[in-house]
Amino acid sequence: MGAHPYLPAGLDLPGYVPLRLSQLEIVGPYLGASLFVLTAVWLLSGRCGRLSKADRLLMCWWAFTGLTHLLIEGPFVFTPDFFTKSNPNFFDEVWKEYSKGDSRYVARDTATLTVEAITVVLEGPASLLAVYAIASRKSYSHILQFTVCLGQLYGCIVYFATAYLDGFNFWASPFYFWAYFIGANSSWVVIPLLIARRSWKKICVAIHQAEKVKTK
Repeated sequence: MGAHPYLPAGLDLPGYVPLRLSQLEIVGPYLGASLFVLTAVWLLSGRCGRLSKADRLLMCWWAFTGLTHLLIEGPFVFTPDFFTKSNPNFFDEVWKEYSKGDSRYVARDTATLTVEAITVVLEGPASLLAVYAIASRKSYSHILQFTVCLGQLYGCIVYFATAYLDGFNFWASPFYFWAYFIGANSSWVVIPLLIARRSWKKICVAIHQAEKVKTK
C-alpha cells in the first residue's frame, strides 16, 4: 500500500505517485484560464447582435461549464491510471489534488466515475451547444438549457447523496471539505437552479402565447 494523503487511511492505491505541483501551481492556472474564458466570451458575445446582459452572462457560464466538463473532467474519465503515472501532466495533478477533498476520485469509485462519464459525454457538448443556441437565438435554446440544468442537478444529487450514504469519509481535512467538496461543486447546484427557473418561465410564457394565438 503506497503512502498517500487521502482518507480513509486504509485506501489502497498501488503505484501511487505523490503530487509534483503545489496547490497554487494547480489552482492558479485553472482560475486564470477560467477567467480568460469568461472574459473572452463576454467580449465576443457583445458582437452577436443585440443580446441582453443576461444572455451574455449565460453564454459565459455555458462556455465555462462546457469546457470544464470536457477539458478537466474528461481526462479523469479516460485516464484511469492518472495517480500512478511517473511523468504526470497537469490534469493528472489536478485530480490528485482534488482527491484530497473527495478520495473517491483517486479510488475510481464506480458511482462517481459513472456520473462524471455522463457529464463529459453528454453535458459537456450540450453546454457548448447552449452557447451557440443563445448567440443564434435558436428556438430550442431554453429547452436545451433547462435539460442540461436538470442533468447537472441530478448529477449533483447523486454525487452528494452517495457520499453521505458511504459515510462522508473522503476528505483529508475540513479545509478540503469546504474548499473542494462543497466550494468547487456549489456552482453546479446554485447556477443550474437559477437557469432552470428562468428557462422554465420562458418556456411557459412561449407556450401560453402560442395557445392564445390558436384560440383567436
